Amino acid sequence: MILRNDLKGKAVIVTGGTAGIGLATGLMFGKYGAHVYLTHRWGSADEDELRARFDAAGAPAPTIVEADASQDEDTEALMQQVKRDHDAVFALISNVSFAHVSKSHEDLDKKSFLRSLGYSAWPFVGYLQAIRETFGRWPRYAVGMSSRGPEYFLPGYDFVAASKTVMETFCRYLTADLLSEDVRINILRANPVETASLEATFGPDFVPFCKKYYSEGWFIHPDEVAAAALALCSGLMDGVKGQILLLDRGLGFADNVVRLFSARERHGLSF
Repeated sequence: MILRNDLKGKAVIVTGGTAGIGLATGLMFGKYGAHVYLTHRWGSADEDELRARFDAAGAPAPTIVEADASQDEDTEALMQQVKRDHDAVFALISNVSFAHVSKSHEDLDKKSFLRSLGYSAWPFVGYLQAIRETFGRWPRYAVGMSSRGPEYFLPGYDFVAASKTVMETFCRYLTADLLSEDVRINILRANPVETASLEATFGPDFVPFCKKYYSEGWFIHPDEVAAAALALCSGLMDGVKGQILLLDRGLGFADNVVRLFSARERHGLSF
């Protein structure tokens, strides 16, 4: 990808950046010379392995920070760490997500809902505010990672979907409030992405079942999400603000029972 912006040495924060989509995104920005800050929580990262991944990609070594996105003191400490090396944050990639997976409507409770919001919605706003307070300016770009949950049924996904809906709403309202500021805030929605997190949420049978009876192309690779995030921060899409962008390879057009009907013989389905 040929970028209009020069990312060399620029500070890029990727929350939940040590695995899955977050790691793919950090590596993507690192390949273009960005100084990437990868956050994680509870000692969940093998720092030597992560640095080896960046080195193999020809990217500068990342700064790996244990920071719970729901804790203000962790966010403040992260900002001060970034400020020691940079006078601005070029891009915020808000990827961290943690929510209760419900088994039925009886499994829904207020405490789990508020915790889900604290991890999967508010950090998008909280980090933006912290950057503005610490550096006296907004990041030039902010990208929030969402999912199909707000518009597409996924079993047990109630709290995640609700949290992502809140984040998407903040994206639109923040954009309206900050039209005169040098910041571009957008959201990436993606079809399910094959990661360890996906398997932990839906179980080991989910991906093979959907591939067999629906379509292999329904699943998105982490690198595709990472490339879309980079594109939004490349300088080539600066007119895009306050948008919820869907990554589905165009499959949404055929995303209905007719597609399954058309392949019923191949799948051995009858009625």
